[in-house]
Amino acid sequence: MQIITILNRIYPFKGFVYKKVTFRDNPFKELVATIVPRKNSQGICSKCNRKSPGYDRLPVRYFSFIPLWNIRVGFEYSPRRVECKDHGVVVEHMPWVSGKHHATIAFQVYLSQWARLLSWQEVARRFNVSWDVVCDSIKMVVDFGLTHRSMDGIKSIGVDEISVGKGHKYVTLVYQIDLGIRRLLWIGEERKVKTFLRFFMDLGKERCANISFVCSDMWKPYLKVIAKKIPQALNILDRFHIMQKFSFAIDEVRSSETAELRKNGYEPILTKSRWLLLKRPENLTSKQGVRLKTILGYNLKSIRSYLLKEEFQQFWTYQSAMWAGKFLDEWIRKTMLSKIEPMKKVAKMLRRHKPLIMNWFVAKGSFSSGVVEALNNTAKLTIKRSYGFRQYETLKYALYHKLGELPIPKSTHEFF
Repeated sequence: MQIITILNRIYPFKGFVYKKVTFRDNPFKELVATIVPRKNSQGICSKCNRKSPGYDRLPVRYFSFIPLWNIRVGFEYSPRRVECKDHGVVVEHMPWVSGKHHATIAFQVYLSQWARLLSWQEVARRFNVSWDVVCDSIKMVVDFGLTHRSMDGIKSIGVDEISVGKGHKYVTLVYQIDLGIRRLLWIGEERKVKTFLRFFMDLGKERCANISFVCSDMWKPYLKVIAKKIPQALNILDRFHIMQKFSFAIDEVRSSETAELRKNGYEPILTKSRWLLLKRPENLTSKQGVRLKTILGYNLKSIRSYLLKEEFQQFWTYQSAMWAGKFLDEWIRKTMLSKIEPMKKVAKMLRRHKPLIMNWFVAKGSFSSGVVEALNNTAKLTIKRSYGFRQYETLKYALYHKLGELPIPKSTHEFF
């Protein structure tokens, strides 16, 4: 079977034919397919997609295609200029390429799919193209996906921020966390009130009115914007963010107490015990379990903090919001009498945000900010694997590409 036959079967274009395929050996091995217009066919205006009479021809252009047997493949075509009634003399629409790119749409989609698995630099190296070609391919695919994605039916969202550089540089990320679909909806530069407000402006009042649940952390600006823009939505402060506060508090107590024991000449019993106190008991190794059992016998603030944290885990086991609320009140009372300042700070936080925390039971635990944190971890890994991005726009495209669950341009053949 000839190469032309294969191309006609997997990648045909209406109004165009593959005339011939030549094998070139200099400066590198490649297959070049020459494309010509079908006889008596008219060119199509690239701006309005209407057939228009021809005007003249431009010099031959080269377009990169997907490699075959590790051999470079490309198309050659001499574009026609057409004289459109509305737009004057313009270059015709060429269905295998987007805009002025030198890579075909199929090759751009192919590169973008590999860029989900490898770093952009590694994709460029493997397919013998520049980093800019990979970047432009991802931008084309993401732009297409953002234009054609559906934003209807969004019932649950989660909001958080991630650090993207030194000097407290953040981006705000909003996710859809409905059951069955979890994707990145929106990215905003910086972590400010006006940043989050811009998301709701972009989403529109009608779609905002359909949101029933929102997961967030306890940052006051987030809470205020949510209460203002989607007052009908149930704002959930769930287990992940709350238990994260416990971990910070215990670590602070352990660190200060370790330094105090060392200063007073006592045995450094808490040295290298950080993860013993932060991990859940069921996640400890057998060796860690034995050591934890040993240090639990000491009357130290770190141990009392750990026991308070483990006691609080019972809160999540309640089925009744009423009884969970009573347990929470009693736990707060007990902790405020403990004289352990970091834990008292956590207790005050829980008392201050009690109504939002109790929403976790109203939602029956169906929605969790742990989902948001999982998506955030994927976002951070994407940035780390690419060794960071110098420009915010490039970062935005990378995150949409990885987490956006965007549709891709359709083709007559799916290239794996």
